[in-house]
Amino acid sequence: MELRAGQRAVVRVGVATLWSGPEAVRPIDAPALGAHVDTAAWIAGMDTDQQVGDCVLSQLLLGEEVLVTETGPHGWVRVVAVEQPAVDLDPRGYPGWLPTGQLAAAPTGTPAVTDPLVVDATDPLVVDATVTALHATPHGDVRISGVVLGTRLTPAGPAVDGWRPVHAPGHPEPLWLPDHHTVPLPTHPPAPEEVLAVAERLRDVVYIWGGTSPAGIDCSGLVHLAWRRFGVRLPRDAGEQAAATTPVEFGTERVGDLYFFARNGSGIHHVGIVSAPPRPGDDRRMLHACYQRRRVLEERLPDDRTATLVGVHRV
Repeated sequence: MELRAGQRAVVRVGVATLWSGPEAVRPIDAPALGAHVDTAAWIAGMDTDQQVGDCVLSQLLLGEEVLVTETGPHGWVRVVAVEQPAVDLDPRGYPGWLPTGQLAAAPTGTPAVTDPLVVDATDPLVVDATVTALHATPHGDVRISGVVLGTRLTPAGPAVDGWRPVHAPGHPEPLWLPDHHTVPLPTHPPAPEEVLAVAERLRDVVYIWGGTSPAGIDCSGLVHLAWRRFGVRLPRDAGEQAAATTPVEFGTERVGDLYFFARNGSGIHHVGIVSAPPRPGDDRRMLHACYQRRRVLEERLPDDRTATLVGVHRV
């Protein structure tokens, strides 16, 4: 598909990886580059060093909107992911590169995404299954695999025998998924306990730098995805998540608040979700995607982590 600078487009694969540049991709990245993405196979093929390569910037889910800013070589475009606020990088959204085969032109008449940190009620359904697929017909061939938790979908009609028809980018006819894999997108902010419960479902997911999916995720990606499940658009990176949320005093934190971490006065480098009220003796707990242990886990803050704790914020 031909795309030009200034054009709006949407992701047409289950998970599209946002890259630092076409030249940055590695041979191991092939499963993540085509028009039929296999994110699980891509991550399974990487060693621990490759899992944290800085060539990956973020990931976008099916239907997520981008603005094309530049056309590049060999079927690549530079975009800003307008549903992932990143004011420090680009006021329009998170910038990076995508293969054009993973994009479809945005439907005409669709309002542009502009407002950060809001409940988005434009799309009435959201995927609540950890992972699912869209089929040509109920029980039929898979057309889009790897559709993940937090993906917003527009219904194409009522459910039929337990299957729901939905519109999908790049597909003129409705596709189908099990109806119980979706829930209505909330029209009000969630309770913090609800957000934590979603994040808890991702325990033991492997740590992937730039990841925002249940196949692999990083610390700020976990926060972004957990809130996205409820239609709340938080920034993509930890530092900007801190700027977009409200500080509260230590000792008053509640389940679902966010702990932020920084070293020696430098910028915030880590975020976790408060998983229990603090107890005497600074016994604090959080759920987070841990770089050192390369997975999502819930734990008491160890001393070295407590030494870098700089704030607790509320969404």
